[in-house]
Amino acid sequence: MKKRLIKTALLVFAGSVCLQASAVAVVADRVVAVVGKDAILKSDIDGRELMARVQNPELAHVKGLSRTILDGLIDQKIILAKAKLDSLKIDENAVEAASNDRFKQLNSRFTSRHEMETRFGKSSAGIREEIHQELRNQELIDTLRRKKTAGVMVTYAETMAFYKENKDRLSEIPDGVAVSQILKYPSVSDESKAQSLSLIQQIKSELKGGADFAESARKYSQDPGSARVGGDLGYVQKGELIKSFEDAAYALKEGEISDVVETRYGFHLIQMLNKDVSSIHVRHILIGFDRSKVDASGVIRQLNAIRSDVLKGKATFADMAKKYSDDQLSAKLGGSISTSGSSSAVFSPATLRPQLQKIISTLKKPGEITEPQKIDPPQGDSFYAIFVLNDRVPAHRLNPEKDYALLAEMALDDKNRRLFNEWVQMLRKEVFVRVSDI
Repeated sequence: MKKRLIKTALLVFAGSVCLQASAVAVVADRVVAVVGKDAILKSDIDGRELMARVQNPELAHVKGLSRTILDGLIDQKIILAKAKLDSLKIDENAVEAASNDRFKQLNSRFTSRHEMETRFGKSSAGIREEIHQELRNQELIDTLRRKKTAGVMVTYAETMAFYKENKDRLSEIPDGVAVSQILKYPSVSDESKAQSLSLIQQIKSELKGGADFAESARKYSQDPGSARVGGDLGYVQKGELIKSFEDAAYALKEGEISDVVETRYGFHLIQMLNKDVSSIHVRHILIGFDRSKVDASGVIRQLNAIRSDVLKGKATFADMAKKYSDDQLSAKLGGSISTSGSSSAVFSPATLRPQLQKIISTLKKPGEITEPQKIDPPQGDSFYAIFVLNDRVPAHRLNPEKDYALLAEMALDDKNRRLFNEWVQMLRKEVFVRVSDI
């Protein structure tokens, strides 16, 4: 179990930055493995091993780490080949935001950008691009994993068998909270909207004159995640987009370009590529709003009014979240926050960013609501929010009956991981793999 957990932590690549560092001893590079037509170099493994040990000091005395990393890299290349064959689409905006955040975290570990560049032997742009590509690869793998394990379930017997096998490791459950939010973005000035509208209308005129939509997106769009791919958002399930954007998109015929569409992000032009009943494939061009001047006082007054009505019993927090919150995903759930990849409403506060941890810690009893708080995320625009504590669960020893929902979720995750790994091993038999000594 421990060996598998170490391998997962290192080789899923979700938490590591796989860069070749200049601190690695200078030796003649050589091929240590061939996967299909792709070669894996000794320097690839050395760079990943160094970064893994730097970021995870507990790995300092782990033996055979380089071989574990090599096995993971072989699996990654095999899975990515399959993902590309299946033409999987991912959220490029999320990847861009995550890579920017990761780059900032890495940069903060050094006294200067020059020191970081010297340590890794490459420019900041090169480091950033490698981070972006690694996180993009991981998102492709995660998307394929979700696709392969969709519909998998666990029985009561499987859940209890998982508990017996991992009882010692699962004995302690950390403290958890269930929290809901109402999130609002402050309004931008009329002047900012007018400037953005003028530019988007100019682009629309160019498109009517025969300009290529994808090229225009690369030239003008202020959506960093999709601009580089011609504005392509890939296939998006119905209900995942902001309503005004989605309504305009579904009204289009294939190949048709929309009129100007406004969302809280700015003004959009949308081109329909194809669609079915439950999903659409579109491109878009975004001209955002200048948010240097916003009406913060207005949104604070609105949140205070909502808070007052809930505390007086005039409305429920869930109903107000569904009606007013600008966060589409949590609004559908009455404002309920859940952590990524979990269906449970209860989560550990430690999974939140420090600013949110501090805010949530002020809520002691269920039903307490914070005053309006300004939130400054690592990426994107600042916003204001109020939070309500729905439940607080103190740390305790796992009880397989009382904590069955959490236990079943863990068992399902374990089953999905095993099934996916078995599938990868089958793929290995279909791809030429040759491995040398490291």
